[in-house]
Amino acid sequence: MAIIVLLGLLSMYLIKQNVNQVTLNKKDLVIGQVTQGELRVTVDGYGKLISHKQELITSLTRATVKQIVLKPGAVVEKGSLIVKLENPELGYQLSSAQQQLVSLQANSRQLALNQQREVIAEQSKISEYSAKLESASLKRKAEEKLFKQGIVSGLKFRESQLNEKQLKTTITLANQSLKHLQDVHQEALLIQQERINQQLNTVKNAQDRLDALHVVAKFDGILQRLPVSLGQSINPGQEIALIGSTSDLIAEIKIPQSQANAIRIGQQVEIDTRQSILLGKVSRIDPIVQDNSVLIDVTFTQPLDNNMRPEQNVDAEIITDTLSNVAYIERPANIQAKSQQAMYRLEKGNNKATRVEITFGQKTSRYVAIIKGAVPGDSFILTDLTNYQASEIALN
Repeated sequence: MAIIVLLGLLSMYLIKQNVNQVTLNKKDLVIGQVTQGELRVTVDGYGKLISHKQELITSLTRATVKQIVLKPGAVVEKGSLIVKLENPELGYQLSSAQQQLVSLQANSRQLALNQQREVIAEQSKISEYSAKLESASLKRKAEEKLFKQGIVSGLKFRESQLNEKQLKTTITLANQSLKHLQDVHQEALLIQQERINQQLNTVKNAQDRLDALHVVAKFDGILQRLPVSLGQSINPGQEIALIGSTSDLIAEIKIPQSQANAIRIGQQVEIDTRQSILLGKVSRIDPIVQDNSVLIDVTFTQPLDNNMRPEQNVDAEIITDTLSNVAYIERPANIQAKSQQAMYRLEKGNNKATRVEITFGQKTSRYVAIIKGAVPGDSFILTDLTNYQASEIALN
């Protein structure tokens, strides 16, 4: 009886061992080895290249799209014609403003001539008074000698003195009047010039509105947007075109909100353009979170390739820290940073793998640091084996 029970227990053990036994083909697995050295801690992001210098061109007046010369994506130079608009009223407004300006300028010249005549008339009066004063002075001097000789009466001499004094006063008042007249003339000319200046501004504005019917680029770049169509009516302030520079590009990168706290201004960034890796640095961090992402701007620290264009998709790797003399391994599937998880370590001979607990540190886009549970030279299965709970796995 005891023998039968023993055989039963042995059979159950063997069955259990066969059920728990896991055998995997080594060529179907991804194997990684623990390395010791310097590890860069990074945050991954994605985004696009945008123009650091942009200009939004809007309509100054109501107009109709008469001709579309360039389409989005076209390379433009300063002065390149993009769109022709049409508004016949602007030509009439300019002509009317110019006629009013000519009239004001003619009035100004007439005013100056009238003022010149008035000044000459006043100066003529002063000259006449001066001549009379000179005559009166001579008479007074002559009568003064005769008065002392008793030939001329005192009354007549006093009359000559009074006449000379009155003429001096008249000349003084005439000079003051002339100065006042000149001040009035100057103010009138200033007022007239202000009217002319206002009309000049009116003419310039009318000319600017007319010139703006020819929509041109203000700098070298690329036509990024042209939301108008042929024959479309456009209102004042409506967008016509968006121009972006091609020589002054930055990268606009989205990063996960959960990793945004590690980002700092000035951190080094590697931008993958699908054609080359370019270096840059974080220049701005958007304070607003949108769709669980944070937007950052990256300014390039090296010359860009000639084939780089706005709106080009790129990937980014922001270097947030550098760990020295640390053990690390290629990042296994479903491994989280700063966590403790089980992995299968290959044993000598590579014919089996043993389940061990690993404490992970910081991670990068490709690697993860190991704090505890492995040493340099250990090899681990990187393939996701979370569905397996066996302490050992056989490999063939």
